[in-house]
Amino acid sequence: MTLTRPLAALSLVAASALVLAGCSSTSGAEANADGDAETMPFTFEYNTAGEDEEPAYEEVTVDVPLAPENVVIFDMASLDTWGALGGEVQGAPLDSVPDYLQGYLADDAINAGSLFEADLLEVEAAQPDLIIVGGRSAALYEDLSEIAPTVDLSSSGSFEDTLERNVTFLGEVLGAEDEAAAALETLEAGIAEAREVTTGIGTGLSVMVSGDSVSALKPSEGDYSGRNLRGGIVYDVFGVEPVISDIEEATHGEPVSFEFLLETDPDYLFVTDRNAATGEEGAEAAEVVLDNEIVHETTAWQNDQIVYLDPMAWYIVFGGIDTTQIMIDNILSIGA
Repeated sequence: MTLTRPLAALSLVAASALVLAGCSSTSGAEANADGDAETMPFTFEYNTAGEDEEPAYEEVTVDVPLAPENVVIFDMASLDTWGALGGEVQGAPLDSVPDYLQGYLADDAINAGSLFEADLLEVEAAQPDLIIVGGRSAALYEDLSEIAPTVDLSSSGSFEDTLERNVTFLGEVLGAEDEAAAALETLEAGIAEAREVTTGIGTGLSVMVSGDSVSALKPSEGDYSGRNLRGGIVYDVFGVEPVISDIEEATHGEPVSFEFLLETDPDYLFVTDRNAATGEEGAEAAEVVLDNEIVHETTAWQNDQIVYLDPMAWYIVFGGIDTTQIMIDNILSIGA
């Protein structure tokens, strides 16, 4: 199994990691053209391809205002980190903000649309200093960049690479470099502790329950495209030994039967409840879907080793300071 580099190594070469991940910030602020604000150049690779096309990346550099007071954020992981570092969010897709991140919204925060469609009139009327997109909302970049400086903080490289890059960058923008470094150090230690817990627990299988169906998620094996990055976190970041790695790549994993769970029979089953994450109407909870005679025969069920992961953290956000701590705590619960 291929493992990503630990955060400890990244922290020693933070500047290099930014460049190697395809995104970089340049130290040293500079005045903008009007001379009335300090900015910091930030370079990232933006995917210009359509939804069903092969990725085609274009390098983009944006002059990002420092200490902006009016920020609209579409990417939930960035909203998480922005708030955790002391920033306040003036606009976001309000219906998509998890309860545990609601405290980072301004009292009069605007509803900027959804993760997939921006309310351009509402955003423009808010006159933001900075807009942040990423992941599901990355396709909104071109339209939003016409309103205000916009950066795309989509995943680039491994989970740890992206976390390091984004926390460091947002800390620089907020003037909270020390807080960002401390947060990364805490998360690094937490991931290391979680990996100690998963050492020796046997095999595991990460699955997603959607509707009444189950899909198996695969290790990334070095392929950090969005779907593999999210699905492989249990293995790649937290060191769980996959009971099987020959799983087809798909947005929501490879559909599998309950018999498959019994045949592979992992020691631990890690479950992401997409039904709960998306609030799918009429869908049963993952616990109900998996409560059947076939699953009852598995080692994971009989030994009470089915771990239900926080659905908002693992499916909707899967990044950011607070969310990564939630993910760490989910894995640490094995040893509780």
